[in-house]
Parts: sequence; structure tokens; C-alpha cells
Amino acid sequence: MNRRQFLRNVALATSTLPLMSAAAQPQSHVQSKPKVGCLSWCFHSLGPAADPEPALDIIGELGFGGVELIVTARRDLKDFWTDTRIYQLNKRLRQNKLLVSQFVLFQPVVEDLSSTDRAAREQALAYFEAGCRIGKKLGAPIINIVAPWARELKGPTGYLPRYYEITNPKPGQKYHIDIAEEFDWDRVWNAYVETTKACLSRAKAHGLKFSIEQHTHCLVPDAASFLRLWDQIRDDDLGYNLDAGWTLLQREYPPLAIHKVGRHLMNVHMRDIDGLMRQFPAFGRGVMDIQAIITALKQVGFNGFASIEQDQHPGDPDIRETCREYLRIMRKWI
Repeated sequence: MNRRQFLRNVALATSTLPLMSAAAQPQSHVQSKPKVGCLSWCFHSLGPAADPEPALDIIGELGFGGVELIVTARRDLKDFWTDTRIYQLNKRLRQNKLLVSQFVLFQPVVEDLSSTDRAAREQALAYFEAGCRIGKKLGAPIINIVAPWARELKGPTGYLPRYYEITNPKPGQKYHIDIAEEFDWDRVWNAYVETTKACLSRAKAHGLKFSIEQHTHCLVPDAASFLRLWDQIRDDDLGYNLDAGWTLLQREYPPLAIHKVGRHLMNVHMRDIDGLMRQFPAFGRGVMDIQAIITALKQVGFNGFASIEQDQHPGDPDIRETCREYLRIMRKWI
């Protein structure tokens, strides 16, 4: 090949680069649409042996396409979620044309995933894998947990993430969390990274993805901390479950958090929030910018489920009415 032929070939090859680059990134210009779901525990308690079956009829009748189911107690993994019950739930899911968008393990079930005690972590991993087996039988594509908090932290509430304010402080009362003397953040974090890898390995062995939700005081309290965790694991089967209410409660703007996690976003829990950013009122009655959230979800190409998770307060409308309003608002913006 002479010099003229070489230059001509280089020019031809270079002229194809923009086309190749555009083809390599088809998702960047495609706006996907999120699907609309409902959490079963909008219609049942989070106590042990909470039966989601009656909720499926309500959620299906309301017109949702997806539902999340949850294990609320460790003993329920064996005593409640039996093959007979799973068969019955699958039957009811089909009747109501509902997909299980993800299967959830309530935080107390796997709280020792953050323990620095190896035996406690191994037991928590066993609970986690038992949940994977159940989720697989229910056809869920994702197993989900709220990130645990360090076992060395103790607050005045049993569920530490709920300790984010003092409504009526007594004279001299301080906002306080006990931190054990032996607490070593690096040790806790590094152990949690390895445990997350172990969880992910178990989830993938059952054909599932693994999503982690952020809550106050947990090892993953926001989008940035999830990204730090993901960077140490680097596996696309590990993803983020963004709870819009808990995000804004911690003063992180949900649409911005959506852009931060981008392609790692697997699932969304939708709540409204009051003007002080500390309570979750009936959906549609707060200050949450739903339109901006939906816009951000479309911009990052999210096509998973955005599901309502509704707290109940005295004076709130009937939960069915709240869910109908949720569907109306979401369909308007989607």
C-alpha cells in the first residue's frame, strides 16, 4: 500500500466513526416509560405472617400492573411462605393480571448483613437466599432490601431510620444516637461490601437481580453512597431502589438522584411529602414534584416499575381513593 492509498483508507474509516458511536449508544436518545405498580403492604400490616392475598384482589381491581410482596419476619421464610401458599398466591396473581415487580425482605429479616460478626452475617445470608428462592417461585425479577444500618448504632426507636426528628423536644433533650466505643467505620463498610457481593452472587444463582433501597442512617442513605458501593462491586445485576419520599426527607432532590444513579436504577417507590420534608401525606396532597420525577425517569431510560408506598395518618382519605389518585396522576404525566 502506497501513501495515497493509506490516507484514503484512513479517511474512509474515520468517516464511519460518528455512525458507529451513535449505534453504540442507542439508549441515550430513547425515552422509556415507567410502569405503575403498588406495594402489597399498602393494604396489610408489616407484622409477622402478614397475608398479602386479599391485597392482590384490591390492587388488581384498581388497575395496577405490578405488585411488590414482602417477607415481614424471619420465621415466615419457613412457616408462612410455603409452597402451598406460593401456589395460591401465583394463582391469585394470574387472576388479577399482576406481575411481581420485585420481592422484598423487610429490613429486620436481614439486618445482620451489616454485622461485623461473621456467624451473624452468614445467618443473614441464609435468610437472604431463602428469600431468593421464594422470589424466584413467584416470578419476581428482582430481590430487594433496605440497606441495613451498622449494628453498633442504637437510637430511641426500634427502626432507626424513623429517628429523623424530635417533634416536641423536652428541655435539654438532644438528638442523639449511641455509637459503640468499638465502632470502626472502615471495618463495617468493607465487611458490608463483601456481604453485598455474597448477596448478589446468591441472587444471580437464582436468576434474580438485586436492588438496594436507601433509608436514613443506613449504610446506603442516598444515591452517592450507592454509587460508592456499586463502584466497589461493578456488576449491572446490582441496582438502586429509589424511594422518592425518603430521598427528599434527607434533602436530596429525587429527580437529581435519578440522574445520579442513571442506568443503575432498577425500581422506584413513590410517596408524596409535606412542605417540611418530614411526613408522607396521602399521594397528591404534598409538595413532591411528580412531573419532574417522571421526566427524569424517562430521560435516563427507566422502564421499570414506579410503585406507590403509602403511610397512613389520621384524617387521610381511604387508601383505595389514594391509590386511584396515584394512578390518575401517574398516567397523566407518563
